Amino acid sequence: MNRHERHTALLELLTERHQLEVEAVAAELAVSVATVRRDLDHLAEQQLLTRTRGGAVAHSVSYELPLRYKAVRHAQEKERIARAAAAMVGRGMVIGLNGGTTTSEVARAIATRSDLAGTATEPAVTIVTNALNIAHELAVRPRIKIVTTGGVAMPQSYELVGPLARHILGEVSLDIAFLGVDAVDAESGAGAHSEHEASINALLAERAQNLVVVADSSKLTTRAFARICPTESIGTLITDSGAPEQAALFKERGVTVVQV
Repeated sequence: MNRHERHTALLELLTERHQLEVEAVAAELAVSVATVRRDLDHLAEQQLLTRTRGGAVAHSVSYELPLRYKAVRHAQEKERIARAAAAMVGRGMVIGLNGGTTTSEVARAIATRSDLAGTATEPAVTIVTNALNIAHELAVRPRIKIVTTGGVAMPQSYELVGPLARHILGEVSLDIAFLGVDAVDAESGAGAHSEHEASINALLAERAQNLVVVADSSKLTTRAFARICPTESIGTLITDSGAPEQAALFKERGVTVVQV
């Protein structure tokens, strides 16, 4: 287990338990006590946790992993989901993308499609996003036109939220929106942990002719605090094969389900 993997594991354990003891975690991760202490000190310096005597505690009960640590979870599934999503994109489309690890993979998969030819003056596709990391990564690709919203940056997800973001999204029309979510349930719909992100993501969904939710199967078995949209608004759900019973419930409600 390398350093990044340890940090991710520690933060995930902290998300679940809200408190960690150095010696217990060292035994669980099969590393030395000194290593765990150094890792916790490093994460505390980044203000991702609070060090205590003999361990650490989360800053709050609503603790959430920063995007850079979430990226390693279900990585292979997200790559397959992203490829399936990118295959839905046609030349000349206007595409909406919110923030998140899965939509970041979708952006990369679209950007690397060799059959989507374009130039700086005539881009292959236009991507509208409120995610700073996606805009930063795709801005150097001349065949993709990037449109970003204004707004206030959320430190965990890099998403821009607030009235400025709403103003920009209210002025655009999207052929298709790929929506990454914190949870999606056949009964309650798609959701996010943050009500600010949910509000912007809901508008992104409303502006799209076709709404595609991209979510690994772990998201199908949970619910989130704030609803983005009802199940009836979802045209397609792209997920992996890890939760077949939950996927079947979406099919029963008329959602096209693609399992990869």
